[in-house]
Amino acid sequence: MKKILFLFVAPALFAASPQYQSGEIIVAAASAEETVLKQFSLEKADQYLEQGAAAWTRKQGCVTCHTTGTYMQIRPELTPILGKPSQEIHELLTGELAEFRKQKVADLNKGTKPAQVIYIAAGLAEWDLHVTKKLSAETKAALKLMFGIQQKTGTWGSLDCWPPLESSAFQEATVAAMAVATAPGWLAGLKDEETKASVAALQKYLRETAPPNDYGSVVLLWASTRMKDLLSAQRRSELVELLWQHQRKDGGWSLRTFSAPEKWGRGNRAAKLRAEPEFKNPPSDGHMTGLAVLVLREAGVPDNDPRLQKGIQWLLANQRESGRWWTRSLNTDKAHYITYSGTAYPLLALMKCGVLPKQGR
Repeated sequence: MKKILFLFVAPALFAASPQYQSGEIIVAAASAEETVLKQFSLEKADQYLEQGAAAWTRKQGCVTCHTTGTYMQIRPELTPILGKPSQEIHELLTGELAEFRKQKVADLNKGTKPAQVIYIAAGLAEWDLHVTKKLSAETKAALKLMFGIQQKTGTWGSLDCWPPLESSAFQEATVAAMAVATAPGWLAGLKDEETKASVAALQKYLRETAPPNDYGSVVLLWASTRMKDLLSAQRRSELVELLWQHQRKDGGWSLRTFSAPEKWGRGNRAAKLRAEPEFKNPPSDGHMTGLAVLVLREAGVPDNDPRLQKGIQWLLANQRESGRWWTRSLNTDKAHYITYSGTAYPLLALMKCGVLPKQGR
């Protein structure tokens, strides 16, 4: 008889459908009512990330921004702390890449496929930089495919849905820029004139297009920390100040303050967001606090900055029993997959602030 593995055992959460489930892996539903841990646990956060990504891979078998895409965008950099990332998730991305390369450009521009291609390129680039330490044939192929479906405007097709990770062509372009800048040696060794022009078009788009909301400004700042010549020093300073302006009194940040409801994607989530009980005073959450601390550190803010220290303390004090950090979805009150990036971002942020011990997994 197989043993069933529960990621955590808070009884009140078992009434809802599991957030992730496949075979022996059962990750219970995410909820604002989940117990807050008395002490930060790297082990539980690690377990949540690994089991969530594995369950999604085995059950859904696709690259999605909120789970497997985020895993590969963030987890490789955590290698010094948590050990080598999952080979299974890497194989998911390379397998999907092989299938996408067989498809026509017109088909790759449908639905969520542009975002999937971009996240594959970004994830493989991170793997190359932090795991193998060298540019792979798969990453080169993914970048070639990514630019092969780029639009003339410099960005990619988007459904403008599922905010914040798949909410606009602008957000997708920032992930593409990070893929370009992260792939070790790819940009420096680029000789193909057509691809050079494509990279230039991407940079022009990000420099000249107004972000759709303040969240777009944050991910633009993040991309600029990788692609050093993307923005002027003055522009980067303005974006850093924008992030500080959003910090809450408790030291955290709230995703919901970074956009008017009508400016998330197509605005089709506005009624849901305005009806939330905490609409006028939304609480700090794991996704935005983790992202803010992470981006501020990459933008050069020292880890001993008192304001940043308040963000770090919020993260250490607000982890839940499952190992994740609570973040309410902008889309539906069902799976709350945003808690996945809401756990990956805090871990990377804490590592960059020098507060994570080595797990030695």
